[in-house]
Amino acid sequence: MQVVAFEREKQGTGASRRLRHSGRTPGIIYGGTAEPQLIELDHNPLWFALQKEVFHSSVLDLEIGGKAQKVLLRDVQYHPYKQLVLHVDFQRVDEKTRMHMKVPVHYTGAEESPAVKTEGQLINTVTTEIDVTCMPSDLPEAIVVDLSKLGKNAVLRLRDIKLPRGVAALKRLSAQNPVLATATAAPAAEEAAAPAAE
Repeated sequence: MQVVAFEREKQGTGASRRLRHSGRTPGIIYGGTAEPQLIELDHNPLWFALQKEVFHSSVLDLEIGGKAQKVLLRDVQYHPYKQLVLHVDFQRVDEKTRMHMKVPVHYTGAEESPAVKTEGQLINTVTTEIDVTCMPSDLPEAIVVDLSKLGKNAVLRLRDIKLPRGVAALKRLSAQNPVLATATAAPAAEEAAAPAAE
């Protein structure tokens, strides 16, 4: 995904406020061997880009003055109640270095699973994103999990799925093998008892 930015000369609270009034959003690019670089972006295209999941979870081509560089979106500051982006942070990507990223999880096939079709159960998805490490060229936009084979009272964990080639889940002591989805019995419909006539 391509993003167009411009060099920013002035910094500070007053300069940032004037920038926002002119329809631009201040930002910064950091990381790698180069010095941090102050940038500004057109607010409205940035706002709409931020509504897309892929903008948050993929390597972006950031163009400044006709030169493109690979970056990741690392932080966004929003106004408390206005539809306004106050500041964005991007991190440079080194094509030869493994990176750490949160990747969204998309679930498919729940309605075709035996748990739902045969047993009338409900499937609850627990995990919405997975911490992964990979080379920038291997970063997936999302990890697709097929639930079509989930059986009665089944629990699907991270170790039960196959991650894309070159992608490894980041091991955490608190959640070595997190639950992704579970099949549970649907709550029984309560019958309304007719009040007894006195």
